[in-house]
Amino acid sequence: MAQVTDHGGGVRSIEVPIPDNPLGTTLVYVVDTDRGPVLIDTGWDDPASWDALTEGVAACGTSIGEIHGVVITHHHPDHHGLSAKVREASGAWVAMHAADISIVRRARGTDPGRWFAYMVAKLTASGAPEEHVAPMRTARSRKLPGLSPALPDREIVPGELLDLAGRRLRAIWTPGHTPGHVCLHLEEAHPAQLPGHGRLFSGDHLLPRITPHIGLYEDPDDDSVPDPLGDYLDSLERIGRLEPAEVLPAHLHAFTDAPSRVRELLDHHESRLTDLLSLLATPLTAWQLAERMEWNRPWDQIPYGSRNIAVSEAEAHLRRLVKLGRAEAVPGSEPVTYVAV
Repeated sequence: MAQVTDHGGGVRSIEVPIPDNPLGTTLVYVVDTDRGPVLIDTGWDDPASWDALTEGVAACGTSIGEIHGVVITHHHPDHHGLSAKVREASGAWVAMHAADISIVRRARGTDPGRWFAYMVAKLTASGAPEEHVAPMRTARSRKLPGLSPALPDREIVPGELLDLAGRRLRAIWTPGHTPGHVCLHLEEAHPAQLPGHGRLFSGDHLLPRITPHIGLYEDPDDDSVPDPLGDYLDSLERIGRLEPAEVLPAHLHAFTDAPSRVRELLDHHESRLTDLLSLLATPLTAWQLAERMEWNRPWDQIPYGSRNIAVSEAEAHLRRLVKLGRAEAVPGSEPVTYVAV
């Protein structure tokens, strides 16, 4: 049976399973509006996930066919995955921030062989060993992930109210986890009269107990150097100042006292940057740094795909340190090594 929680005030959440993932589920929210129910995120594209979503929507007293719209906090497959099936079943509009719409469009338009060649070059530049890179050299016939979700037909504009009849839901751009991640502020009194300013659908930006992945999202055709960790930390501070009465995240459970959770995350990343500077007393590549960083398990137990994510996160932290003037690339090193300043 689908697990549904009534949060009051015409808001419910459905636990939609994520296959083979320690997070377990995505919380998909059903928000009542005067034109019909609207979903915030949809869950992973998997038959069991689809069954949980449809059963959960039915338990909320409606059906997938009645869904009026879908608001996607960000493009990751555990959030955006079922959007095409929802739209096919209901005719619902699908909305996302322009930066993540661009990623969805690029994933559809980029030849898999070009993408894998790009990843081989990036990982080689990060210092990855050949035994790690080699499988990607022969993976070019594989279909890229992210092609099944809907191409959004509406753009979420930061600072503006979404077109939800009878509700006040304002978009807040919170880049970092992805370039176009948005939180959604329900500017209505809390149904239980908790102190604070409305409720916040936080996606993956602000979660209880865990920290979201902050890595690199780069375009093979774009040679700019973004600072996703810096973007994330700035976004966190904005959310802390909002002081919502309750946070409704995309994973785990609802919680209160957002400013305290924001402070914990800011302190966590500052502590991690400090620890990395100690490691960078000796020049290291991004791969070598990732091997030495603290993860939720030893490096030799981290699966192949997760190592790519870990190296991406190491690079995001390196970029922050370089931007702050606390580390620098060693001139002439290849692959590039970094050292504390």
